[in-house]
Amino acid sequence: MDWGFPRWRGYESAREAAQIRLCDRHGCSEPGDCPAPKSPSSPDRWYFCQKHAAEYNAGWDYFAGLTKEEAAAREKKERQTHEGYQESSHYGWAGSGDGSRSGDELRALEALGLEPDADFDAVRKAWRTKAKEVHPDVRPGDDEAAKAFQTYQLAYEVLRAAEERREWHG
Repeated sequence: MDWGFPRWRGYESAREAAQIRLCDRHGCSEPGDCPAPKSPSSPDRWYFCQKHAAEYNAGWDYFAGLTKEEAAAREKKERQTHEGYQESSHYGWAGSGDGSRSGDELRALEALGLEPDADFDAVRKAWRTKAKEVHPDVRPGDDEAAKAFQTYQLAYEVLRAAEERREWHG
């Protein structure tokens, strides 16, 4: 009885049954709302509940059977297709250890011996400390030290550029 005013009707007054996809794990009756790939390069997906998706993904290696070069090429290709999302991830509320840093930034932090959520002051301090130990003026003629120095320099440049991008956008 709404006298022709549909907005007066109560919520959930529809009689149709809601379509819920069940978990693809045999015997599970939970809703299957977590997609998981059936095989590496396949668009087909399983749909598991959260518990079974975590169980399935625990043993999953997305780069299984690929050489290091093929894995790097696939990562680069997929980073290009999802670049807009990665670029916008710094607008979120979360900190830096939860996906707001790129793979290059994480590798640079690892090279400097830092945690994924380290701030830029810690990066600068670690870089100065490590670079002083292997600087070519301190250890002339040492090829390993020169290589380590270049690694630290590159890591610092990657992290400095990322910090400048964050400051510019934020």
